[in-house]
Amino acid sequence: MNETLTVLLESIVIGALVGFGAGAGVARMFHAPKAQGMGAFRTLGELNACENDPIAHFSFGFGFFFNAWASTVGAGALSGDVDHRILPHWAASVSMIKNRNLAETLHNPRRMAFTGAGVGIVLISVLNTTAAAIPHSLQSVAADVLGPASEWLLSPVMPVIFWMAAIDAGRRTGGWGTVLGGLAHIVMGNAVPGIVLGIVVGKGLDDMGWNRVTKSLVTAVVLLFLVSSFLRGVDMQLLQEMKITVPGWLHDLHETTGTAGQ
Repeated sequence: MNETLTVLLESIVIGALVGFGAGAGVARMFHAPKAQGMGAFRTLGELNACENDPIAHFSFGFGFFFNAWASTVGAGALSGDVDHRILPHWAASVSMIKNRNLAETLHNPRRMAFTGAGVGIVLISVLNTTAAAIPHSLQSVAADVLGPASEWLLSPVMPVIFWMAAIDAGRRTGGWGTVLGGLAHIVMGNAVPGIVLGIVVGKGLDDMGWNRVTKSLVTAVVLLFLVSSFLRGVDMQLLQEMKITVPGWLHDLHETTGTAGQ
């Protein structure tokens, strides 16, 4: 009992701090470049993909909840999805239940900070206390059951959902989402980041056309895929699968950078 109480008290403190930072960080991202954000680019894309619908935000975060819980139970550690996906989306959902004004909710760092702190307290407390209460003999069983289920959710369920959202957003957005999603699946093993980037690029082109901002965005995306492909050794794998001899300079470059075996 004392151990559970200790875990609960520590979880409340950690949850409040993490939720406060995550909530304020994602809200500040919408004010860039005037203000420096504290979130990841894909978090911004995933928030925009939910189209400011509280139910969509909650459902998206809930989709990663079981994966996070399985990680907490099986490995004893919180996954990155907790502060990267669950906290921001649930904070956005709670803040927009009664008010859809983005300036007062999702784009308001103060509102999102305190909402995120509240969500973090509940979320971290539930994850840690339930994980601590489960006997060690059952932790491996829970991880074996929930782990594969979460993998099925991440692939192929989530890529299909995001791809359908890209297609529904229009021909240009659907085209970019399809192309970048396919490349992301080849390079990263998961199509979701590419589809999200495709949605951002496609909607940007629909709204602003080809200007300095969208050209810079497309250039950054192309560089991202080129660097990721190189670091993962996809270029060498592609040449080998096409029965083309890998040039010596390319192999030496991968050996030098330590990416030959990726």
